Amino acid sequence: MVLIVIFLLILNVDIVFSKDAKTLPNVKVKNLKGELIETNSLGNDGRPFVINFWATWCKPCILELNNLHEVYDKWQKETGIKIIAISIDDVRNSKKVAPFVRGRKWNFEVYLDENGDFRRAMNVNNPPHSFLINSKGEIVWEHNGYAPGDEEFLYQRIIELINVEKKQNLEQDNPNQNE
Repeated sequence: MVLIVIFLLILNVDIVFSKDAKTLPNVKVKNLKGELIETNSLGNDGRPFVINFWATWCKPCILELNNLHEVYDKWQKETGIKIIAISIDDVRNSKKVAPFVRGRKWNFEVYLDENGDFRRAMNVNNPPHSFLINSKGEIVWEHNGYAPGDEEFLYQRIIELINVEKKQNLEQDNPNQNE
């Protein structure tokens, strides 16, 4: 059983961190102040980050973001990860998003995708839908749906990505090391 789990983890790392990763599309979303932001400018100062599509009417989304909120400070200290929450509430409901977020004291960056351009460009059909973005701005992993405990699975993907990137950086800094 342990060998199967190890094999699946190794297989997953190969799939997750393939060289054929795509980058974020360039569409506009709004911040909670109503200012337009281009999505290809989203980032974390050259470190990995998570984009999570959610909605105020989506119970699993709220559960996921509440659970992520509980571990976010710890994750930031340990990994430097940033979580960016993209609300897919339409124009009629988007006015509820800022008070909704403040009421829960979520400390993620939150943006509004009122017309669904970003959601469509990212091929998101149903929230919650999360993407892990590497330090180069490439999408390296995604997950649709939420069940309690999925945040730990996400954390493992974040740790794997950080370790892969550290190894790649060491190899770039010491190209003759393996000779």
